[in-house]
Amino acid sequence: MKARVKWIDGALMVGESPSGHAVVMDGPEAFGGRNLGIRPMEMLLLGLGGCTEFDVVHILTKGRHEVSACTVELSARRAETDPKVFTHIHVHFIVSGPGLSEKAVARAVRLSAEKFCSASIMLAHSVEITHDYEIVAS
Repeated sequence: MKARVKWIDGALMVGESPSGHAVVMDGPEAFGGRNLGIRPMEMLLLGLGGCTEFDVVHILTKGRHEVSACTVELSARRAETDPKVFTHIHVHFIVSGPGLSEKAVARAVRLSAEKFCSASIMLAHSVEITHDYEIVAS
């Protein structure tokens, strides 16, 4: 897999993915940015959320559970000093679907965290990651 990030000016960059999509990243004004795009560390957090959400929905639907909605809320803490890495990430799933069972959702979240989500598993080597979920009636 190859990706490309092109510097535009100041702290403004455009990232191009291997699938041909582009995203604008920028830094805060204090570091020469103009707040025109997402911060790179925010992108990392969103990537984790997208990766694990994809898994959970896929696992549930493959198990013939109907999913009508799924949202992942992520909260992260970062170190106070440089390089200001993530020190803790909490992943909260809000899943809806007719007849979704606690057992099925718990299993999907566990399988994503422990077996399938490459972003989560990779980050877990250096960051404490916790998960929980809620099932909302639909």
